[in-house]
Amino acid sequence: MKAPLLVAAVLLSACKPAPEKELVVFAASSLKDVFGALGGTFKQQHPEAQVSFNFAGTQELRTQLEHGAPADVFASADVRHMADLERAGRVQPSVPFARNELVLVVSPEASRLVKRFEDATSLERIVMGGPDVPIGRYTRELLQRASMSPLGPAFVERFEAHVVSKELSARQVLARVSLGEAQAAFVYRTDARSVADAGVDEVPLPEDLRVVAEYPIALVTKPAHPALAAAWVDLVRSAEGQRQLSSAGFLPVSP
Repeated sequence: MKAPLLVAAVLLSACKPAPEKELVVFAASSLKDVFGALGGTFKQQHPEAQVSFNFAGTQELRTQLEHGAPADVFASADVRHMADLERAGRVQPSVPFARNELVLVVSPEASRLVKRFEDATSLERIVMGGPDVPIGRYTRELLQRASMSPLGPAFVERFEAHVVSKELSARQVLARVSLGEAQAAFVYRTDARSVADAGVDEVPLPEDLRVVAEYPIALVTKPAHPALAAAWVDLVRSAEGQRQLSSAGFLPVSP
């Protein structure tokens, strides 16, 4: 190759952008909106990185990780699934980064019938999360509290008698109500906010039934990009990350 051509080839090669490093984040479906926004912040801080998300029910993500799915970071909607992955050696020790609160939402049709939680048993189509789904487990915790409250076990039995399906993620539960396929469901407050414009109403709950979800985050045991994975966790727990989580309706971690 002649010298001018060699110089041109070298210059052309130097002008090519460096290949992006792909950071893979597995996260509970209720984190989809806020983590998507945080992905833009992360890209500004790490222009060499590309963030790819896998949003699904926490139990689905756990199963994928147990079967060797490639990921760098896992953010869970409950501590139980995360603890099981820690014991199995699939993830590194986790840290809490946010909390969320359960609320009862009703469709526009049902909002005329349900003004208080006690009215929910008048409905015919209620959805819940499945037994292994965090939103489903939190819902059962809330109903257990209701059975021991003045409402009593009979109220819970009437409520559960009208459950028509059990979904695989919090977002699927929410979708059934927002699309009018179901009349009511317990969802996270952050998700309820996302469909307020669609006419889905939030029904106040008695204070003694309040259930708060804990969200932990961890690096997987052998992340492909450990420095970027650690930087993502740092961003989520930073003042900016917490500000964005708070704006989305998440609660701060317990002191």
